Amino acid sequence: MFRSVRHMIYDLIEWRSQILSGTLPQDELKELKKKVTAKIDYGNRILDLDLVVRDEDGNILDPEQTSTISLFRAHEIASKQVEERLQEEKSQKQNIDINRQAKFAATPSFALFVNLKNVVCKIGEDAEVLMSLYDPLESKFISENYLVRWSSCGLPKDIERLHNLRAVFTDLGSKDLKREKISFVCQIVRVGRMELRDNNTRKLTSGLRRPFGVAGNCA
Repeated sequence: MFRSVRHMIYDLIEWRSQILSGTLPQDELKELKKKVTAKIDYGNRILDLDLVVRDEDGNILDPEQTSTISLFRAHEIASKQVEERLQEEKSQKQNIDINRQAKFAATPSFALFVNLKNVVCKIGEDAEVLMSLYDPLESKFISENYLVRWSSCGLPKDIERLHNLRAVFTDLGSKDLKREKISFVCQIVRVGRMELRDNNTRKLTSGLRRPFGVAGNCA
């Protein structure tokens, strides 16, 4: 309601400036005055204020100089015009809502944009960071993994992608949006020795993938 009234006030201020400028031709001035009075009557109606009856030129009728029948007829005409305007506004809003729903229903898929800033986790070796979407109610992943290889020094393996680790999950359909819960899951896999404290060169292994940590955020 506040936004609607604010828009109407802005329109009235602008139209008032045009009227006071004295640069409009008579026909345009007359049409503008009709727009002003129609906007005022419409605003009074949605604010539950009194309806002001006017003549054809938009001037307020004087009850001391106008007969009761003329006032009644003018009131009927004004009420009809305002109701038509309300119905028109309501119809336009419904059409907009229907178009939005149709557009939403016709969209085959939706996307989720992810921007990885940093991985704060003391691992001591290289790691793989996997991000995916998960349905906790059905206990299954609903997307593919976005993989980032992280070095032991705390930077991406592909240093050229630093500050540019972005991914878009594009396999989200209307069915996925109707799910009660969707979790964004991040898995960390350590890549290296079997044991971090294994310093024996004879037993030293490399390239083994071991689960290290997991985190999630439910939406």
